[in-house]
Amino acid sequence: MADKQRTLASAFTVKGKGLHTGVNVTMTFLPAPENHGFRFKRVDLPDQPVIEADADLVTDTSRGTMLEKNGVRIGTIEHALAALIGMGLDNVLIEIDNEEAPIIDGSSRIFVEAIEKAGVVEQQAKREYFVITEKVVFRDEKTGSELIALPDDDYRLNVLISFNSRVLNNQFASLNSISEFKTEIANCRTFVFLHELEFLLKHNNLIKGGDLNNAIVIVDREVSQAELDRLADLFNHDRVEVKAQGILNNVDLQFDNECARHKLLDVIGDLSLLGKHIKGRIIATKPGHHANTMMAKALKKEFLRQKAGVPAYDPNAEPLLDIAKISEYLPHRFPFLLVDKIIDIKGNSIVGVKNVTIDEPFFQGHFPAEPVMPGVILVEAMAQTGGLLVLSQLEDRYSTYFIRIDNVKFRKKVIPGDTLIFKLELTSPIRRGIANMRGLCYVGDKVVAEGEFMAQIVKNNE
Repeated sequence: MADKQRTLASAFTVKGKGLHTGVNVTMTFLPAPENHGFRFKRVDLPDQPVIEADADLVTDTSRGTMLEKNGVRIGTIEHALAALIGMGLDNVLIEIDNEEAPIIDGSSRIFVEAIEKAGVVEQQAKREYFVITEKVVFRDEKTGSELIALPDDDYRLNVLISFNSRVLNNQFASLNSISEFKTEIANCRTFVFLHELEFLLKHNNLIKGGDLNNAIVIVDREVSQAELDRLADLFNHDRVEVKAQGILNNVDLQFDNECARHKLLDVIGDLSLLGKHIKGRIIATKPGHHANTMMAKALKKEFLRQKAGVPAYDPNAEPLLDIAKISEYLPHRFPFLLVDKIIDIKGNSIVGVKNVTIDEPFFQGHFPAEPVMPGVILVEAMAQTGGLLVLSQLEDRYSTYFIRIDNVKFRKKVIPGDTLIFKLELTSPIRRGIANMRGLCYVGDKVVAEGEFMAQIVKNNE
């Protein structure tokens, strides 16, 4: 049976200081209706604005993940979101009275324990997973961060961290199933290098809420006890010493690879901004909040592409527009009329078909020994299909002139014998004679090309 959505059985509250702001914060987690998702409500502000947990709202990832909507912000949310995903929740409203979640002990433990105490209830609606069917990659050449998503039958993660440090060089962590989050990941705390602490506090105006109890402090250089005492005083902490393995004795490690496990926790929290539970394997090398949230955006885009679905095509069905009717709307003629028929028009979308044969004139030079349909021709065919969506709904004679094309990608070769299915959809209402569309080109059930188009609609001279 399909999994059902879940929410909290009762509300619970978590209090603490914000790591960077140092202010006291109260977060109240409330049950929410089906298909609500995770949302934050700033109850300290007029009108109590709501911010969705959405990758498209990420504005800052310098020392945590920050969301912003209409000038309202909420930050350091990754530990709470990781707990919600790890405990199998789908719909929760989080009321918060400041712009930063409390850091508590630097892990997800308190959130997980509170969820257990509050209870989880099943709802009627089915959970919609993002099932990874094709490899998705985000790579940051500057930092060396890389996240790869691969097909799998559960949500599994492998994380490798690497620092230029004799104490914390390479470290690896894995989670074989998201169901093991509570025991394997939830209580793993954030970490910081000793040399970063004072710099962050004095020069970046950050970690005002740090108190040495909410982070593993790594010491990878010689440091005097006097300096350690001064650091402890700075954070109002008891005297500290350096353990043999190069960490302060402010906390005891939960696992030898606790740092890598915490990075895995961060990946789960940040990828929750996709807005769906994941079925797939994530392999992360040198992850960070920027790379994580960029991967969440890439996964969201792929999910929306999959959700759009391959248009159904019955070659025996009568077309809505045959080639004669298409020729009435479009000025193009051989060899540049690239749509054979229109099989569907519904509201803001249109579906067209082109059968690719070896007789296409461009195959004479592209390429004689290995015929491949040029990408620019695929773009033009999608544009013509989009033009038909607009022109077929107008009474007078108009033309469409495409004035902008963005985010074009070619995923697979198109060769003689392929049947192309074009799906174009308006992404916003037509205003002032401007139409914005997103186009997908399929062969079978595979996307071979995609892009975003802007067209100007111009009335023809009689």
